Amino acid sequence: MHEERPTLSPSLSLRERGSWTEAIFMIRTVLFDLDGTLADTAPDLAYALNTLLVEHGKPALPYPSIRPVASHGAAGLIELGFGVARDTARFAPLRERFIAIYRAHLTRETRLFPGIPVLLDQLTARGLNWGIVTNKPAFLTEPLIDQLGLRDDVACVVSGDTTANRKPHPEPMRHACKLAGSQPQECLYVGDAARDIEAGNAAGMKTLVALFGYIGAEDDPNTWGASGLIQSPQDILTWLD
Repeated sequence: MHEERPTLSPSLSLRERGSWTEAIFMIRTVLFDLDGTLADTAPDLAYALNTLLVEHGKPALPYPSIRPVASHGAAGLIELGFGVARDTARFAPLRERFIAIYRAHLTRETRLFPGIPVLLDQLTARGLNWGIVTNKPAFLTEPLIDQLGLRDDVACVVSGDTTANRKPHPEPMRHACKLAGSQPQECLYVGDAARDIEAGNAAGMKTLVALFGYIGAEDDPNTWGASGLIQSPQDILTWLD
């Protein structure tokens, strides 16, 4: 249970109130994007896409061309492989088959990124809790979390269909705060896509870009407005210090 938060005296000046706010709202919860931040899911997403391509008589794509698109889910991957946008008639059956293949191979090669297990243990040792906010639908998120062995320790899981809106809307971020028992100002969100940073900032959180994630050559994380950029999971602890 969180300790009682102090309140600000109405007699404090704006400058004094700002200093007090920084002191009061220490980070209590670290929230993670799932694909490309907490877990390296790209190998199994690539497997599903290439299996689908071969089924349709098309050549498999090289993994390096698929990895940067993995954060964009089925829609981005199907567009990459087939040149089919979600508003076309061909998209729905391709997506359905892609999901079926991927669902059957969620952890064929997927693992937590190197350094993540140690990081999660260290966050817990510091008295912080952690959670997941992803655009992945719950029917994929929930079994993936179980298969990765995260269920017992995660404070909250917000999937793409948990709330009415998905990232970059701040609604799922605020919902995660409530589930974790923290205010947005007490949360840090770590993600590898511009929508992650947009959602976290809009919710009033601090945000970090995971440069070890699925960053494309055309992406410029320096322009996303994050609180910081990190090269490895361990850098999160350095940032918190």
